[in-house]
Amino acid sequence: MIPRFLVALTFIGLNLYVFRFLATTEIYPPRAMFESFPETVGDWRCDEPATITDDIISRLGVTDYLLCDFSNEKTQHIANVYIGYHESQTRSVAGNETVIHPPEHCLPGGGWDIIQSDVVPTQWSPGGEAKRVVIAQGNQRNLVYFWYQSNGRVIARNHEKVIYMFLDRAFNQRTDGSLVRFTVPIIQGNEKAAEQTLLSIVASVAPHLDDYVPN
Repeated sequence: MIPRFLVALTFIGLNLYVFRFLATTEIYPPRAMFESFPETVGDWRCDEPATITDDIISRLGVTDYLLCDFSNEKTQHIANVYIGYHESQTRSVAGNETVIHPPEHCLPGGGWDIIQSDVVPTQWSPGGEAKRVVIAQGNQRNLVYFWYQSNGRVIARNHEKVIYMFLDRAFNQRTDGSLVRFTVPIIQGNEKAAEQTLLSIVASVAPHLDDYVPN
């Protein structure tokens, strides 16, 4: 296995090469800010978006975000939604970075174990893929769907995100992108019901994403 520091150095080297020789300027496409995201989407409502501390924002390297527990009055279900937009994804030799962090790396740090992980096609975005993950902490189980979205692409795999980021920087002068994540609890082991809840909130939120995550 290649040491992680060699992978990091290679990434930084390619990043600097592409930026210096293939994309000397970077384009920041126009977009709406998440503060204007509708409170109600379909049967789901976000009463009070959460606020992330400046320290965590700095660590995430995120430019703009939406974080909220959406509730469905009809079913009494709750779904957590996080959408983080990164205007520019860079990583310096000094360690400063704004690159999107893969959830697989962050979840264990938050005390969650990944007990199931699959890549599934996205019903809401033909041709796209999402990561479907079941996580556990003690007796608690959650179902998570997440994907990376940028330039009209919906992809599940981190290495594909990295490849497309280099290509977009080289040919489109863009490195912007987003992480879109939905989380719902698995109640009494009923994973099928959790899946239905999650797909319901995704179907309500996804049509609004193009305004906030530029194609």
